[in-house]
Amino acid sequence: HRQGSSRSEGSVGAMFRNQYDTDVTTWSPQGRLHQVEYAMEAVKQGSACVGVKSKKYAVMAALKRSHNDMSSYQKKVFKVDEHLGIAISGLTADARSLCKYMRTECLEHQYVYESPMPVQRLVVDIADKCQVSTQTASSRPYGVGMLIAGHDQNGPHIFYNCPSGNYYEYKAMTIGARSQAAKTYLEKHYTTFEDSELQPLIKHALTALKESSQNGDINCVNSCISVVGEDTPFTIYDGEALQPYIDLLDKNEISEGGAAMQE
Repeated sequence: HRQGSSRSEGSVGAMFRNQYDTDVTTWSPQGRLHQVEYAMEAVKQGSACVGVKSKKYAVMAALKRSHNDMSSYQKKVFKVDEHLGIAISGLTADARSLCKYMRTECLEHQYVYESPMPVQRLVVDIADKCQVSTQTASSRPYGVGMLIAGHDQNGPHIFYNCPSGNYYEYKAMTIGARSQAAKTYLEKHYTTFEDSELQPLIKHALTALKESSQNGDINCVNSCISVVGEDTPFTIYDGEALQPYIDLLDKNEISEGGAAMQE
């Protein structure tokens, strides 16, 4: 009898835990939208991305994953326009859909106003698009978080766009799996980023990314970076083009990162 009662209690507990997450528009008694939180959880399952900026440049770094030894690595950084791009964590298919929308918006702005689209205006547009999916029963939230790096007349920018429709501008930010280690590194060093030149800024981004890698090892195959600045169009470096920047990380830093991850 006790076993039966405990099973029924467990099933009742499971029911109460899940009866508010069958629809994105259903509020829980605690004032939460569970499906939106699940979408935010999908961002935490993706591989890590780091974004940092100085007065002149915005730099992003990302870890790439492959499904198995025979497959290629999944693309993590996408160019949207000459002056901006995104790094993604979460569902890549959702990211491609949003990236296509962002490219169309940039093209339309260029055609109508004959000038590049301001970064924040595009970020607000994409945040509004994500918000609609949290308030419509026939759709689901986008399961992807995006770091948006760009440069406009106000200088370089790093934004984070959340599946909930919220967006934030940062001096430095990281998203994805094990991103807390990278965030700790950025919190220690972000005050020095403002006056950094390009190479030290890239080194900081890669070092933070290394902190979030599973074994403290990053190389030109499993990672990539992007750079954008006043005189630098949005450029992605991976493969052989990335190797000189990987060489910036001296062996002592890499071994320390690996030891930290093991601890």
